Amino acid sequence: MNELLTVIGFTVRSKIKGKAFIVTTLIIAIILSVGINLPYIISQFNSGPGKATPVGYINGAAASQAGGYSESELGGALKKYFETKEEQDVEMVPIDDSGSAAGNETLLKQAVRDGKIKGYLTFSDNGSGFPAVTYNSEKVMESSVSGALKTALQDVKLESVLAQSGLTEAQRALLFSPVSVDSVQISAEGGAGSVGSGRSETEQGVNMGVVYIVIVLLFMTLMGTGNVIASEITMEKSSRVMEVLITSVAPLKQMFGKIIGMLIIGISQIAVYVIVLVLNMMLPTNKDAWASFDISLSDISPALLLYSLLLYVLGYFLYATLYAAVGSLVSRTEDLGQAVMPITFVALAAFYISIFSISRPDSMLVLVSSFIPFFTPFAMVLRIGVGDPPLWHVWVAIAELLAAIYLFGWLSAKIYRTGVLMYGKRPSIKELRKAMKAYKI
Repeated sequence: MNELLTVIGFTVRSKIKGKAFIVTTLIIAIILSVGINLPYIISQFNSGPGKATPVGYINGAAASQAGGYSESELGGALKKYFETKEEQDVEMVPIDDSGSAAGNETLLKQAVRDGKIKGYLTFSDNGSGFPAVTYNSEKVMESSVSGALKTALQDVKLESVLAQSGLTEAQRALLFSPVSVDSVQISAEGGAGSVGSGRSETEQGVNMGVVYIVIVLLFMTLMGTGNVIASEITMEKSSRVMEVLITSVAPLKQMFGKIIGMLIIGISQIAVYVIVLVLNMMLPTNKDAWASFDISLSDISPALLLYSLLLYVLGYFLYATLYAAVGSLVSRTEDLGQAVMPITFVALAAFYISIFSISRPDSMLVLVSSFIPFFTPFAMVLRIGVGDPPLWHVWVAIAELLAAIYLFGWLSAKIYRTGVLMYGKRPSIKELRKAMKAYKI
């Protein structure tokens, strides 16, 4: 036991003191901080609300008529609409009527050349009862202006129709009052036999974000620490350091010491990132932003956090033992990438199934994947966080995962015990099986 703790302590100290660990942790922490504070940072570079785009229209008694509306009337209604907005993105500029359509066109184009307006509106009758509107501008793409004008015209049209309908103020208020539809997740089975029942729409959204983060972190941990474990074992073997190490520490204690040590390092890094996220979210400049989205950390399900941590640890042990076993079979670091490729493909498959099914947690693919030990850590976190799995599904999957860890841990220990002392070419399955029979775990 003391030897195991010694290996764990040495692994943790050597990695935490390493420049790579410190630099990587700091860089990711800075990126997270900048990402969370990015809206506030951008707002500090803005001197104020954006300048409204001036748009001209003909104003006068002789302005043309289209669809029963005059240019002056529609332009005035649009001007009133934009002036009542808190942030005015378009400013309607009246141009005095010259008395003729050709003269008005000349006046509007002259106003564009003089810089008084960026564009102007023309109206035509399309037979629908409301005129067709054209925004004329020198710029080819001005989607923001045309979009704002389209919204404004829709509002003007609606107000015009309502004014002609004779509705009372109470009827108008009822017509425009918003309809509220709440969403609550229930369990079709009833009772307390499921994990995801009783969640509000906000809680479901927050949990979906947590699930996404957990899946990404688990995949990054598997790819990062798994490859580190395999490469370190291969380097120790190729440099013949392994021959010295096994004289003082048993090979199995070396393997599990490295695995547990790397787990502690991975959890420590995640803890740092979580602290950075929470501290940045609690800043006064970010509190209001999160409140406007109706997002609160208290909406995160405690059950999701506990199950995520459990599945994270179990999934790590399953994959880490395999990476250690594969690393012990390779004598040259140049061959390591090809050797760990099957494990990488399995982890990629589990990751993509979960990420692309995050909006369909009840699909048959996710259901089946949650009972396959290599996919369980990803798929079951998805089902618990976003779906509504029965409790017996969760614990059967965890039991299968524990059994797989025991089986592959025992097998990896046999392979590791045998492989660390086999040099030269990669041993065949027959040679490996024969050597494994000579050692007992």
